[in-house]
Amino acid sequence: MDSRPRSGRGQAVRGNDDNAASRSAVGHRSTGDLRHVARKRFGQNFLVDRNYIDRIVAAIDPKPGDNLVEIGPGLGALTRPLVERTGHLTVIEIDRDLAARLAAELDSSQLLLHVADALDFDFASLGRDLRIVGNLPYNISSPLLFHLARYESILRDLTVMLQREVVQRMVAASSTSEYGRLSVMLQVRFSIERLLVLPPGAFRPAPKVESAVARLIPLREKRPYIADEALFARVVSAAFGQRRKTLRNALRTLASEEQLERAGVSPGARGETLAVDDFVRLANLLA
Repeated sequence: MDSRPRSGRGQAVRGNDDNAASRSAVGHRSTGDLRHVARKRFGQNFLVDRNYIDRIVAAIDPKPGDNLVEIGPGLGALTRPLVERTGHLTVIEIDRDLAARLAAELDSSQLLLHVADALDFDFASLGRDLRIVGNLPYNISSPLLFHLARYESILRDLTVMLQREVVQRMVAASSTSEYGRLSVMLQVRFSIERLLVLPPGAFRPAPKVESAVARLIPLREKRPYIADEALFARVVSAAFGQRRKTLRNALRTLASEEQLERAGVSPGARGETLAVDDFVRLANLLA
């Protein structure tokens, strides 16, 4: 969980069947080869702290046979212990140099590597019951989370590392400053839990912010019914488009005051005061 995916559809690459020496090292080298120069355009910050590596792997709790997918394996700090636990791992890496290093180290029985942009990747091509893990890029974390959320029906869980502030927004309750579009759009689909916080010193180069790991589990049968998903997304987006606006003004092209009141929503309220169920009820009334 190291590099930051950004562009290019990519290709699948199998690992090297001949590198027996490196295969025997799987799980024993904690941080990978730090001679690789982190690339700003990919937002690379490499996880190097053995304590946090162990804690994240323990939180994921991978088992043999899991359909486990890692986004941005980078130098392989998590890749190696994950392979050791599961025997096989699918990874998505945009940095061709890092992808080549992993392909040279791990053989095809251990690793299926896609040189690709996770923002464009079709995760449905990897089968069902996916367990996705990754260090998501801070600069595109929201779009990538929304992309991953599209595959909720085939996901078992997501365990992702992000900027701490993003995780705070993901788990935020209504009527708090962190609560917003990301909170609603994820909480309507997932149960979300913050697992641990990582200091900048756990990475090389050290980022300027703290990071956090969150686990997202699809709600399945507990997911609220939404009559029109696109309309729901528009209502949520408009409600938080300008946070100072009342819903009367923010939603004026989508809902009348009468419709707001029929949904039990005060026209003078602001978007952050509405719970997820309130947004669902309003969007279903408008559908």
